[in-house]
Amino acid sequence: MTKKPENDHKSIKSLWQTLKQIFALSKPYRLRFYAATVVTLLASAVWLTVPLGLRELLDAVFESGNNELLNWLAIGLFGLFILQAAFSFFGNYHLEWVGERVVTDLRKKVYEHLHRLGFKFFAERRLGEITSRLTNDVGSIRTALTDSLPQLLTISFSLIGSVSLMVVLNWRLSMVIFVTVPFVTLATRYFGQKIRHLSKDIQDELADSTAVAEDALGAVRLVKAFVREDYEVGRYQTAVEKLFKTARRKMVLTQLFWSGVGIMFMSTLVIIFWYGGKEVLADRLTAGDLVAFIIYALNISRSISQTSRLYTAVNTAAGASERIFELLEETPEIENNPDAHDIEGVNGEVQVKGLWFSYEGEKEVLKGISFKVEAGKTIALVGPSGAGKTTLLNLIPRFYDPQKGSIYVDGTNIQEVKFKSLRKHISIVPQEVHLFGTTIRENITYGKLDATKEEVIQAARDANAHEFIMQTENGYDSLIGEKGVKLSGGQRQRLAIARAILKNPAILLLDEATSSLDSESEAQVQEALLRLMTNRTTFVIAHRLSTVQHADRILVLDEGKIVEQGTHVELIGQNGLYSHLYELQFRDLDQPTVI
Repeated sequence: MTKKPENDHKSIKSLWQTLKQIFALSKPYRLRFYAATVVTLLASAVWLTVPLGLRELLDAVFESGNNELLNWLAIGLFGLFILQAAFSFFGNYHLEWVGERVVTDLRKKVYEHLHRLGFKFFAERRLGEITSRLTNDVGSIRTALTDSLPQLLTISFSLIGSVSLMVVLNWRLSMVIFVTVPFVTLATRYFGQKIRHLSKDIQDELADSTAVAEDALGAVRLVKAFVREDYEVGRYQTAVEKLFKTARRKMVLTQLFWSGVGIMFMSTLVIIFWYGGKEVLADRLTAGDLVAFIIYALNISRSISQTSRLYTAVNTAAGASERIFELLEETPEIENNPDAHDIEGVNGEVQVKGLWFSYEGEKEVLKGISFKVEAGKTIALVGPSGAGKTTLLNLIPRFYDPQKGSIYVDGTNIQEVKFKSLRKHISIVPQEVHLFGTTIRENITYGKLDATKEEVIQAARDANAHEFIMQTENGYDSLIGEKGVKLSGGQRQRLAIARAILKNPAILLLDEATSSLDSESEAQVQEALLRLMTNRTTFVIAHRLSTVQHADRILVLDEGKIVEQGTHVELIGQNGLYSHLYELQFRDLDQPTVI
């Protein structure tokens, strides 16, 4: 029990810190924000004079009977309404403009930061969770900035003004309102903290349900092939039902809060009517005073009711903001050293010295790897699954950094080079090619954004892709569907090779580039790869040993170590692991196929 005030204090402090972070985003637009705030407050100030005008209007009718004064007061009130509307329009427009501008900047900032993060971050999170932060969480912040916070500012000013004017009109009657304030404050504090925590849970569960949907819809072919539509629908329904249960708890708390506040203030208004009526009958208060007082009391009731709703929205935004700022605080695993420099004119010599590497919390994947590759040579990496072949390839472009040892390109330690500059000289052709759901041309020019039409066509010809491209409906401008779904595996692979050719790298990394293709497609892809490999330092991973026989050197890895190295002929003669793997593969090929 003694820890509750401390926890409450921490929660309020956390909310305040989060709101400060949100407001800090508006710094480039601070002048517009302040000007809009002043105009909005002027609109509230004008509205606060309306009940006073009505008081004069009523008293003019019931007491003085001055018809001319009545006319002028009516015209004056009409003018006040127009002035208040004009201030509200300009103030709210510019406040919303700032809010939309900040959210746009935040989206760009988050997306840019995501691209700075390394493989480890994405390996530990589902894509749906990440996209949910970029869309749903930023959307909640948008609601707060463009709607909730500006209204909260206006309402706060209106609330303070109404209370002050009520005291001036009749301080005794004002005490009835003040009695309810501590109860409303306590209720707001108690329910607000709980609603905020539930709002954060809702954002997390929304991200989970989004991830489930993206997993299934992104693998729709697999789902249908295994007849798992009902299973995936069940997974998604479970996720959204969990989300609904949390949202229902939030709804119950929110409605309890609003209902409680409503009962308190409606009871207060009844008392004001009763006591104020007695004051009018006793000639201690005019009818105009009572009407003005009641309008201010209604405004307070409306303001506090709106404040409770806005407080809920702000708490929801605070929960979303925490997730956004947690993401922005993620530190990229791979960063340039302070004195890092660009690398130009790369020939492609690669030297690896004493390389040790392990994924976080796991055993070593590479153990003291050392070798040297001359520029333009082809090195094949062979070994059983889990030997460290793909990990070694991932270290060359600095997707990860080793715990010990170094990699040198043309004699320069790659950790002394800006990693973007290094990667400009490296191309990767993986087994699972990723294509964007745009045109064939845009997918090829991803290797060189300013490529000419002639360069694109020549790259496609070299990749044995031009012929099938011209058979599509719109040639190079044909849309290929999500992840290239309209193309065959061999066609997708050849587009990836065309993209790599267009980049014109000094170093080429081929990770099982032909393993999933049929014989005809493999022959076409292999021919394209040979063109791509010409005069380039090439690292090849292949389980089909027939594809690596002509490599200048073969490195055989097992349990993170180089256990053998040499040419195909040399390794066959050693009767070691390579010879054993080769013998197993070709023995299997000699067995008759049973259909």
